[in-house]
Amino acid sequence: MAQYDRLLSVLNSRRVIYRRDPITDKPTETFAWGKFYKEGTHQCYSLFNSRAKISTYRSLKWHLYVLWYLNPQIDQDEFTSLVNFITKKENGFITFYLPEQLKQSMIYDVSLEDLDRPPPNKSRKIIFSDNCLLSMSEKLSIVGSMIGKNKLQEADIYDAMLYTHDDGKKITIKALAESLGCSMRTVHRNMGNELKKEKELLNQQL
Repeated sequence: MAQYDRLLSVLNSRRVIYRRDPITDKPTETFAWGKFYKEGTHQCYSLFNSRAKISTYRSLKWHLYVLWYLNPQIDQDEFTSLVNFITKKENGFITFYLPEQLKQSMIYDVSLEDLDRPPPNKSRKIIFSDNCLLSMSEKLSIVGSMIGKNKLQEADIYDAMLYTHDDGKKITIKALAESLGCSMRTVHRNMGNELKKEKELLNQQL
């Protein structure tokens, strides 16, 4: 096994749900490779679907919240066991060692969340099907062509960032501009501080 590869097989054997397509949001267009949402959708939860690992406490807490939300059948003991597994660095999900006291605090905070309220989520415009066989560069090409028809938004930049990272390449403003078919200035103008931090975190994992 490669150093700290994700042990997703364990989650699968436990029948833990960590991905969910939009429920009520309808795609603008449907293609053989997936779906396009012109206005974006916040209903797509797709944990552990890219090479990027959890690298901050804030991101870890969000991931745990999503797992709690997507798996209402899990009781408190099962959730604690799941968190223990996810937060063990050697299992390949996180990039840092988590103090026990902070872990217990996260478990407590997440267990108090209202399951009728979806966790906050980044907007996504393009969702590729699980059985899509396109390469990362081909996916980036589709992102660029689809976005070229619409006004650039942070959701578009985020998609391009993820696919660039999964292609094993450093995320730069120039690379994003080229894949999205726009100027570097346009990328800068539409890239908020949170996305800039995400860009640096992703690059640190290469």
